[in-house]
Amino acid sequence: MFTRRRFLQYTAAGMATGAIAAPAWARTSGEGNFGIPMLRGNQFDLTVGKFPVRINGRATEATGVNGSVPGPLLRFREGDEITLNVSNTLDVDTSIHWHGLLVPFQMDGVPGVSFPGIRPGETFSYKYAVPQNGTYWYHSHSGLQEQSGHYGPIIIDPKGADPVAYDREYVLVLSDWTYGTPERLFAKLKKHSDSQNFQQRTVGDFLHDASEEGLGKVLDDRAMWGAMRMSPRDLADVGAPTYTYLINGRSTADNFNMVFNPGERVRLRIINGSAMTLFNVRMPGLPMTIVQADGQHVQPLEVDEFQMGVAETYDVIVTPQVAEAFAFVAESIDRSGQAVATLGPRPGMRANTPQLRAVPTLSMKDMGMDHGAMGHGSMEMDADAPAAMDHSMEGMDHGMAMPMDHGAMDHSKMDHAAMGHVMPDPKGPAVQMVSIEADIEKGPGVANIAAMPMSRLDEPGIGLDDVGHRTMTYSQLRSLEPNPDTRAPGRELVIHLTSNMERYMWSFDGVKFSEVTESIRFHEGERVRLTLINDTMMPHPIHLHGMFFDLVIPGAETSGRLPRKHTVIVKPADKVSVDISAEHVGDWAFHCHLLYHMAAGMMQVVTILPAEVMPMADHQGHEMMDHSTMDHSSMGQGEMDHSKMDHSKMNHDAMSEEDMKR
Repeated sequence: MFTRRRFLQYTAAGMATGAIAAPAWARTSGEGNFGIPMLRGNQFDLTVGKFPVRINGRATEATGVNGSVPGPLLRFREGDEITLNVSNTLDVDTSIHWHGLLVPFQMDGVPGVSFPGIRPGETFSYKYAVPQNGTYWYHSHSGLQEQSGHYGPIIIDPKGADPVAYDREYVLVLSDWTYGTPERLFAKLKKHSDSQNFQQRTVGDFLHDASEEGLGKVLDDRAMWGAMRMSPRDLADVGAPTYTYLINGRSTADNFNMVFNPGERVRLRIINGSAMTLFNVRMPGLPMTIVQADGQHVQPLEVDEFQMGVAETYDVIVTPQVAEAFAFVAESIDRSGQAVATLGPRPGMRANTPQLRAVPTLSMKDMGMDHGAMGHGSMEMDADAPAAMDHSMEGMDHGMAMPMDHGAMDHSKMDHAAMGHVMPDPKGPAVQMVSIEADIEKGPGVANIAAMPMSRLDEPGIGLDDVGHRTMTYSQLRSLEPNPDTRAPGRELVIHLTSNMERYMWSFDGVKFSEVTESIRFHEGERVRLTLINDTMMPHPIHLHGMFFDLVIPGAETSGRLPRKHTVIVKPADKVSVDISAEHVGDWAFHCHLLYHMAAGMMQVVTILPAEVMPMADHQGHEMMDHSTMDHSSMGQGEMDHSKMDHSKMNHDAMSEEDMKR
């Protein structure tokens, strides 16, 4: 079971072996499959290491798998027994997490939570049966290796007929690349959180806004944001030019090329494998029909654009009817840069690259204020906003405009253990809903508390309100298959996403992971509602390992077709609820998938306890992890110091041997 001592230092990754085989049924444009090496079968040998690469024409060094960025495409078949032998040639530990796959927790690949990690010179064998199909991906869960190229796609073919008909497919892995080290980038963010944001408003913006809106309104607007020490351009921590945006390891200049025959149904399997970038995805002049989200089939939804968070996957069908080149555009949320590929009738064609669009600006709606005065399509500040905000400014103090009591936060009130000690009867009727919410107070790590959080599932992604074409909202998604569990939840947990952006402190309920003393506990068989409230000014892609959750769409709770996801974007001032069936016993990571937010503390562990637990003394035949051998001294991240954890409070019940095998 999880303890702080089990959270091993983050570490390293790189090259691998295995025969490359292109699928016989796939028709592609001449480089096997997408220019990414593909491995297929039941047995895989992967090697993690450092190797030279050329990104956007510039020589650099990557940390990755099998010598390519992204790593090789792994193709499984649903139901197969898989063995993946991962060898570490780095001088630090590494790991691979199989993102979205429902594997035994010992195979989940999170150092210190589900296994010790893979030490230098060692090989670890991941073994599991593949219980699902769809589009997924893998990445390191050690240190900041994911930023350096340690990621790759996974396709799992169904054992029966695929409900999605298509003639041709491509896998598109979106990512962000920095030529500096991730450690140096993280250090810059810690010292100056806005040092990598080059989209701030300028004097030119001030003059333009004054001419359009009037000097008085603009002065009031600037004064308000200045008093809060915030910026309405806090859309992304890192953008261009720090980042070069890639599709399958290639920049816009490299022109990743896909081909089609007019009239074909082309399936694009899109994976956001970036470290920090939310992307706006569109194909000008070519509608996209979403058929899968996070590997789960959804009822077909035709859109022109959608925003995808880090770690999300979407499968879309496009059917070009004319023999011309179309641009596939992945634009960063702050619109500082983009990656563009070409889908054309002939190899080597280049579609027109669209100009970057105007930078969006956050409003008071994104601060959890004045929802009633703001239309859902507005990105502008209401002229009466200052007056409307007077009642909520107390909850908005960032510790700068007004003094803050840094000692006011009493973490002793945050009884996470109590969250998991309700033992419902999984076969009985739903118990009365009990809402359990942490006691959130402003303090060093909680600079803001959203005054008026509300569901924003019916809104498109941040900045897409006024693009003039059809954009996806979460509220439009419906599962293709009936939800496997439609029970009402027996209890509710409310968790706040918290931060002090100026200090680059990120957390859940004001407690960063290095200060956590208890995991969040579920009991096998229970149905739990998890409600996430974003008290920060940035969207967060929140990921729960080991299980899917049903995204609760207001008005559609009883439809039996709620979209099933493993990652969900929680917008600023958003209130998102998901229903979880606690089926898979073990310890599971729960975190923001913005890499540097997770490294800075926005992470927890969800423990699913067996329905019937056996005392440790009676736990015969199970070899427990030896925590004494875990060396935390070389962790390297100041936020990951677990030496202060009170292990006396980590009273996790033991699992039976049968439970450990699930």
